[in-house]
Amino acid sequence: MTAYVVFIRENTTNPSQLEIYAEKSPAGLKGHPVTPRAVYGKHLVLEGPKIEGAVILEFPTFEEANAWYNSPPYQEALQYRLKGGNYRGFIIQGV
Repeated sequence: MTAYVVFIRENTTNPSQLEIYAEKSPAGLKGHPVTPRAVYGKHLVLEGPKIEGAVILEFPTFEEANAWYNSPPYQEALQYRLKGGNYRGFIIQGV
């Protein structure tokens, strides 16, 4: 069953770290069956605190989404994202 990885950026704390993340993160996608569905596009917060943006990535299964997130290439890039901003992230199974 399809699964989605969702990252919500609440605020940026270090733009230079996010630039490094942007350079490194594409390598983490190689070999993984991922389809980007939304990447920091226009958004409107309907409930809760404001956000800077969000990313939604689609994977064929929950396990494949989790495998991508925990893969060594993505984990290498992840450290820069976490130094660059405050995020919420989760995997949710589709219907």
